[in-house]
Amino acid sequence: MEQVSLRTLDEGQEAVIADITADGEMGRRIRDMGLVPGVSVQVVGRAPLQDPVALRLLGFTLTLRNSEADFIKVTQ
Repeated sequence: MEQVSLRTLDEGQEAVIADITADGEMGRRIRDMGLVPGVSVQVVGRAPLQDPVALRLLGFTLTLRNSEADFIKVTQ
């Protein structure tokens, strides 16, 4: 399956996290939020200017900046 950036998903789309490409502190922060390979996520909303994006995963809602979502590769 093709991997795409989480940022490219539209509202309502679901995907599975395939890889986190951020290193160092950013990578650790993303993983600490529960965004790890194998987790299913759904885009539940976006702010009026498309940033940040609201995600539903593991029973909670999380918001991410697009600059952070760029480091998360997903498959649909």
